[in-house]
Amino acid sequence: MKTAALSAETPPRTALRRIALHQRSRLRAELLQVPGLFALLMKPRNGAPWTADERMLLRARLHALSHLSLYLALLALPGTALLLPLLAWWLDRRRRQREPNRS
Repeated sequence: MKTAALSAETPPRTALRRIALHQRSRLRAELLQVPGLFALLMKPRNGAPWTADERMLLRARLHALSHLSLYLALLALPGTALLLPLLAWWLDRRRRQREPNRS
């Protein structure tokens, strides 16, 4: 899901809400991958080796989850849920700086 670019006329409350919704959907999409990840991680413990495809899938999912470590750290600390909109704004601002301008 792509969010529309925020303009200077966008009210701050609307902008924060839009950013928070974007980050929430991103977080939700990544966390939905976790149940399959646990089954894959437990495969060697149950006596079955990983195949090459499973190793690639495992690397990809762990890499995607590594991007969520900041979110998870903030959720673990008391009172930091109030800072999530600020974090969403910060991450979105950094992403927009890296993207090339599309004219």
